[in-house]
Amino acid sequence: MIIGMHAVVYTRNAEADRAFFRDVLGFSFVDAGGGWLIFAAPPSELACHPAESNGKHELYLMCDDLRAEIARLGEKGIACGPVSDQGWGLLSTVRLPGGGDLGLYEPHHPTAFRQSH
Repeated sequence: MIIGMHAVVYTRNAEADRAFFRDVLGFSFVDAGGGWLIFAAPPSELACHPAESNGKHELYLMCDDLRAEIARLGEKGIACGPVSDQGWGLLSTVRLPGGGDLGLYEPHHPTAFRQSH
């Protein structure tokens, strides 16, 4: 039985990005030993998109109000990319302290994690 999903963010500065998830986003966490933090993620969903090759995976943070979230992150010194309307939602990016980007979007499509089973 599958009990959860574990996502990995590869980064050149794990300490800075761990601090971002802990201090800026406020994700709860456990220390798996030696400062190796594993974060509890918000509810999630998974989509399979067609592609020319296998092995590409993306990670997006979802929010109810993209512009408000960008303003909140900006108050904490976190830069976000420009907003674009993709039809399925409003899309931006969050620049992590370690230099990578995460997708950030406000979905306009039905979300699986809000469905009751």
